[in-house]
Amino acid sequence: MKIATYHRRLGDEVEFFKGELKEFVLIKLTDRCINDLRNIDGRFNWDAHKGQIREFIKTKKIKYLPDLPFSEHNSSLEIIRCLDDYAIIYQKKQYDRFPKWDRIYVTTLFTFYWKITVETIHYAKHLIVDHNQLFVGGVLASLLQKELEVETGVIAHPGLLDQPGMLDPENPMAKHMIIDNLPLDYSILDEIDYEYPTGSAYFTFMTKGCTRKCAFCSVPILEPTYKPKIETIDKFLEIKQLYGEQQNLLLMDNNVLASPNFPDIIQEIKDMGFYKGATFVEPNQYEIAYKNLSNGLNDVAYVKRTFKLLQALYNKLNGEKKKQFGEALKNAGLTDFDSINKDLILATYSEVSPLYEKFRSKGSRLRYVDFNQGTDARYVTDELMKLMSEIPIRPLRIAFDYWGMKDKYEAAVRLAGKYKIKELSNYILYNFKDSPEELYKRLLLNVILSEELNMTIYSFPMKYIPLFGEEAKTRDFIGNKWNKKFIRTIQSILNVTKGIVAPGRKFFERAFGKDLKEFQELLYMPEAYVIYRKVFEENGLTETWRALFRKLSTEQLSFVQDIIQSNNFKDHVDVNYDPHITALLNHYKITKDEIDQYQNADPDIKILKTQTHKMLKEDIFKDLTLTYDFEPETYTRTKKMIINL
Repeated sequence: MKIATYHRRLGDEVEFFKGELKEFVLIKLTDRCINDLRNIDGRFNWDAHKGQIREFIKTKKIKYLPDLPFSEHNSSLEIIRCLDDYAIIYQKKQYDRFPKWDRIYVTTLFTFYWKITVETIHYAKHLIVDHNQLFVGGVLASLLQKELEVETGVIAHPGLLDQPGMLDPENPMAKHMIIDNLPLDYSILDEIDYEYPTGSAYFTFMTKGCTRKCAFCSVPILEPTYKPKIETIDKFLEIKQLYGEQQNLLLMDNNVLASPNFPDIIQEIKDMGFYKGATFVEPNQYEIAYKNLSNGLNDVAYVKRTFKLLQALYNKLNGEKKKQFGEALKNAGLTDFDSINKDLILATYSEVSPLYEKFRSKGSRLRYVDFNQGTDARYVTDELMKLMSEIPIRPLRIAFDYWGMKDKYEAAVRLAGKYKIKELSNYILYNFKDSPEELYKRLLLNVILSEELNMTIYSFPMKYIPLFGEEAKTRDFIGNKWNKKFIRTIQSILNVTKGIVAPGRKFFERAFGKDLKEFQELLYMPEAYVIYRKVFEENGLTETWRALFRKLSTEQLSFVQDIIQSNNFKDHVDVNYDPHITALLNHYKITKDEIDQYQNADPDIKILKTQTHKMLKEDIFKDLTLTYDFEPETYTRTKKMIINL
């Protein structure tokens, strides 16, 4: 978003894409094809059939073309040739005929996305005029810089863009510009179909870096210099002016409590309109989109945003209002995205605008502040927590990275309770130097504190992945005190709970066991019995397994533990002739068909099976975003799933 601002200030055209680049190429080739088709025959509305044309280019299946004007025009043969040509370009990967850009930026995320990142970079080489203008940066590029350069042949840009002229030192307009200090270009988020779950929020920093050097954390490498105060207010005002007032404030600071300027930071947050009890009335988003479209800020984004805003309002209305607004959109020609464009939106503004303003929601909502990366319990004092309580923080996030932090962590939570901060959502690192039992104790402590202090404390277990080397490139790493089966059990439970460990003793005990003994037994339970809890309890298989497991002798347990912990049961069919062990291991070989046979028609179980199949293919990794994990419906849905299954 900062890079987009940077290039717009240089007078460049900017496009943003999230996803597989071949889909981006397909979109661009479709646009080119439609432009060529207009030149062949400008009387036909080709835009209205953009989806069909795109699918034909992608698949070359005739079934997508029946509505096109082949039999009506003398140019039918030329039209067919044009469509066929673009399908060949795409399907045969004629890279020399692909659309080309002057510069491409690939931002890399977590290191365990290594494979798809490398594939993306190689594909991007086909879309650029000069390979030296392919810029790669971000987290993976900073932590695995040399490996990435060897693998792709592209120079990586590690760390921050926090010095003048880092990208274009010879450009007189750019050489004094510090990209990291620029305001964000929010408009690019509307260029893509993916919707970030943060909703209406300002994204910013009050500090940069961290004073700690934790071995599990990449921040000291990504942001090596701690900056105790970042100038924010001017960027905030510019964003407000361009994109309208936002409801919430999402702060990406890595250790804000370490700042000696924390009192000033709290005051600045208040000055930005985020004081205790502050409310928000959403501005007219259609007016903002119209203004920015009129000013040519980002035509692609604001055409798309305008359409989404109009459709969203139409879907919320009912009765006579819905009918009136729907007729207005139909008369204006704004009901089909493939048919609308900037000129049409501007031309129909006077008819649509009054109705949009009349029918849109104007209710007030509370505003919230989220220090999204978590706060450091070791810096918490009575004074700092009192200051924190003066802003509408929801939820307060406190890291609980290892059991040795217990006293500091608990003291911080109790101070939060003292100052009436009642909603917490805390990060719980596991698979590092901790044991499974230590993870259980940290999760249980949150349940106990929730009950005692009458607070709502969510836990977010976060699986450790190494920062460097081959182990950083996948999510397969297993800590010294963990094994494949224990990791899979935790993942299976979290898959059911959507990654959240919600408060409530009944909820927790159902998910993780009533005590350490039950939890330890759960770690060894067959995966299917953990995930489809209700199914296998009702048919008696869970109890049968439990009886077998509890009757193991010390010698039998020692033998079978290695097999179960490896989470590999295919190679142990005839490895032991002990009938007790054979009977026990058979419970770990349950097939998908057997699950289908056992399960009833409960729709929750069918949904869960689909989610679990995906989880079995790839480790879950939840987007941790502004308060989405704290919405009441999230807790209710999660609680229903784990108690019922």
